[in-house]
Amino acid sequence: MEPGWLSNAYALADAEGGTAVFVDSGADPAPLLEAVERWGATPAAILRTHGHPDHVTWEDDLRERFDIPVVAEPGEWTWGGLAVRGIATPGHSDDMVAFVAGDEIVFTGDTLFKDAVGGGDPARVRASVMDVFMAMPDSMRVLPGHTDETTIGRERGHNPFVRVWSGAEPEGTERVTVGGRGATLIVWSPDYDGKGKAWVRFDDGSDAIVGGSRVTR
Repeated sequence: MEPGWLSNAYALADAEGGTAVFVDSGADPAPLLEAVERWGATPAAILRTHGHPDHVTWEDDLRERFDIPVVAEPGEWTWGGLAVRGIATPGHSDDMVAFVAGDEIVFTGDTLFKDAVGGGDPARVRASVMDVFMAMPDSMRVLPGHTDETTIGRERGHNPFVRVWSGAEPEGTERVTVGGRGATLIVWSPDYDGKGKAWVRFDDGSDAIVGGSRVTR
């Protein structure tokens, strides 16, 4: 994890002496390179969840070091014993892709976090979270683009956004301001940066998912 952005980068291998892939590259790659060397694994690709700077900083270095492709679109691939599916999950960014490895792990980028979701277009974020991720089994491990690992089941039961979107909890009614604009606070959740995340509905009827630091309660 990069300490400033709190962004995660991952290395995943099928076995010792096997094949590996990297997922995102915003954090110092040294621990990933050490792990791949310790495993004796051969890197085959870099999986990019989206192109924001905090997720691609070291991408060119890794690509040139191992002469491997960058995969940044939906599809299906097999590298050694690694079976990977890429699924479009737009909302936080237009190019967001989640990668499912072995039907056991999903790398969610900046769409789904522990207790929160990514900022962006609320309708598209909701569709990606509810139609894609919440259709996965509860046991699926969630490795997000920032900070803590979680599971689909844990987020189904505890994520404030998911609970409201699923009808398990009602929408909020608290009045707030966002950048001086009057709004209703629909959902408030923790967020990976400790500042909270909010879904607000402005007085003109438009919705937004914004960082908690922008909300005056």
